[in-house]
Amino acid sequence: MNNQPNILHLFTDMQRWDTIHALGNGVIKTPNLDRLFADGVAFTNAFSPSPVCISARCSMIHGQYPMHTGCYENSCMPSDGRDTFMDGLTRVGYRTHGIGKCHFTPDRHALRGFQTRLIQEEGGLRSMEELEREDYLRYLHQKGYHHICEPHGIRGEMYYIPQPSQLPAADHPTQWIADRSIEFLRDPNDSGRPWYLFSSFIHPHPPLTPPNPWHKLYREPMMPLPLVPEEHEALLTYANRMQNRYKYRDQGSDPHLVRLIVAYYYACISFVDYQAGRILDALENSGQRENTLIVFTSDHGEFLGRNRCYGKRSMHDPSARIPMLLSMPDRFEGGIICDRPVSLVDLAPTFLNLAGAHIDSHDLDGEDLCAVAAGSSARQYVFSQISTYQDGANRRVQGRAYDRRIRHQCSHRETPEQVAAFSSYMCVSREWKYFYSAPDDREFLFDKIGDPHETRNRAALPFTGDAFRTHKSALIKHLRDGGETAGLDGNEWRVFERQSISDDPDTGLLVQDSYTPWSQMALPAGYR
Repeated sequence: MNNQPNILHLFTDMQRWDTIHALGNGVIKTPNLDRLFADGVAFTNAFSPSPVCISARCSMIHGQYPMHTGCYENSCMPSDGRDTFMDGLTRVGYRTHGIGKCHFTPDRHALRGFQTRLIQEEGGLRSMEELEREDYLRYLHQKGYHHICEPHGIRGEMYYIPQPSQLPAADHPTQWIADRSIEFLRDPNDSGRPWYLFSSFIHPHPPLTPPNPWHKLYREPMMPLPLVPEEHEALLTYANRMQNRYKYRDQGSDPHLVRLIVAYYYACISFVDYQAGRILDALENSGQRENTLIVFTSDHGEFLGRNRCYGKRSMHDPSARIPMLLSMPDRFEGGIICDRPVSLVDLAPTFLNLAGAHIDSHDLDGEDLCAVAAGSSARQYVFSQISTYQDGANRRVQGRAYDRRIRHQCSHRETPEQVAAFSSYMCVSREWKYFYSAPDDREFLFDKIGDPHETRNRAALPFTGDAFRTHKSALIKHLRDGGETAGLDGNEWRVFERQSISDDPDTGLLVQDSYTPWSQMALPAGYR
């Protein structure tokens, strides 16, 4: 047996921490994640280093917090040649292969340490010429799905409108990831060589599009309504209000639609769980299970109606807290729960140490999860940061116009002060969570033990002063030590202009049409 273990990394997008049946959700069906937990360790206090897709993934692959990557939102990953953990694994002999969503920027086709990739990404293409590099879209075109305009669901106005997939289960994006993963496990293309496989599902990221008959797995009247505390308005931040506007969810609440959203979200997760089970079976059938570390986690969560909010980009648990399961004989086993705080930045040191690898381009911010699970880590806190601005929702950014197209082209970088003006910063321990929202100039403190659903902000209470000061000081020290000082004024927060959302209900709505290239000209002349 090779002393270097294989690594199977199962990854979802926008999956809340509380969506695993064996860990306390009595409604959802996740028999394969339950099975993974029964053989492994569940890190139940796991957090995203930045609760949005690109910056979370950037922090994960580099093992660094956003203050070191310079990626704070769905913007540009570093282009300075710094290593990813895939680079480190490659150098010590690993076969590294990525399947599915990586969300690399500015080049969605980049390898960033992978030796090979099979690409399935959200977003459309401009021309048929680009199809050659898009594995999943090319697959759909070759199978004759010429009527499909948005294979991952209709965005924009229907972002949170549940919609059965236009594709059958056999060709659904979720099953395509599992099918390609199983093919790899049956023939990793390097006999005897250790491998790292990244199987990355886009679901349950909205639009919520489970295939038939999975869309009927959960019925709306049987679903619980999300928790909305009596004082929920006092818990909201600029990021929450911006996202509700952005995703067409700020003009009232229909309980039937709210429950249906939950039902379809759960159906997407159950379909991922089914595919994860197929991958686990293939791994066991290949005879490689005993020498493979299996990791299941997500980039960030989803409010899903909690506090009457939707989306991510917030430091509240529904957005920032993630599921994390690790399983491997003799290292992560036994159905154990570990409630010490952990982060996606911890995966890089865990993988590299396990493989006997390292990277030289930068220091890692995380810790080996083996040490955390064993209780030998002295770390008390993990951290998170996001800087969120949406031009449509608010047209004031310290007196300058902001063009998101320029941002995504990576030809423009915000100044540190502009990043800080729209940042939220978090410090979390086993017992408490502290975060600060600069656009609101507001501090939050949540009692994780006494108020696990974060129904009351304890930041102003005299009874919680010690926890407040300790966590705030730890967060400010963390930022100062990392050079992230534009949002600081001594040992306090620098105060920026407070931000608000336009009163016009049509200002700031998401327009995100993602056409397949063959559908661009489908409408007859005169209707375009």
